[in-house]
Amino acid sequence: MNQPLTPLMLKALVPATARGEATRRKLLAAAEIEFGARGFHAASVSSITTRADVGQGTFYLYFHSKEEIFITLVREIGRALRSYAAKAGAAAPTRLAGEREGLVALLRYTLEFPGRYRIVQESQFVDETVFREYHERLARSYAQTLSEGADAGIFKPGDADTRAWAILGIGQFLALRYCLWTGRMPADEIIDSAMEMIESGLLPDNSPARATP
Repeated sequence: MNQPLTPLMLKALVPATARGEATRRKLLAAAEIEFGARGFHAASVSSITTRADVGQGTFYLYFHSKEEIFITLVREIGRALRSYAAKAGAAAPTRLAGEREGLVALLRYTLEFPGRYRIVQESQFVDETVFREYHERLARSYAQTLSEGADAGIFKPGDADTRAWAILGIGQFLALRYCLWTGRMPADEIIDSAMEMIESGLLPDNSPARATP
C-alpha cells in the first residue's frame, strides 16, 4: 500500500443516503467474494465492480482504493463475528454454557463464511495494523466477558486478557483444522474435549459445574 489510510480518509466517503449505503453494501459483498476466492492481489477494482454490476467510477464514490475496501471489509467481518458470537453466548442458560455456545458460534461462522477467514488471515500481509486491530478487538471483547464471569464468582480469578487470547487460539485452530480444511463442523466429542480443557482453566476447584457432564 503506497499511503497509509488514516481514519479521516476512511470516513470521508461514507454515503449519506439509504440508496448510497445500499450501493456501498453491494460493493462490499462483491469484494468479499472476490477477495475470498481470488485473494487480495489477484482481485481488482474492475473485478469487484463487474461482480457488483456497477461502474468503476461508482466505486470511487465510496472507496479511495482497493486497499481501503479491503480494510473496511476486515473491520466489517470483525464486527459481524463479535455480534454473532455475543448473541450465541447471550442465548445460553448459563455463563458456562455461553462459553460453549461462543466456541460453537466461531466454528459455525467459519464454516458458513470460509472466505472471511481467508480474508482476515491475508490482511496481515496487506495491512498488519488492521490485522492486529481485528484480533485485539475480538480479544478485548471476550476478555470483558471473562472478567465479568470472574467478578460474579463463576470463574476463578485470573488474567482475563491472557485467557481470552488462549481460548480464542483454541477456537481459531479448531476452525482451521475442521471447518476450513474439511468443510464440516467438528464432532461433538471434539468440542467436548476442547471445552473440558477450557473449563479446567476457568472454573474454581469447588465449582458444581465441574461435575456436570
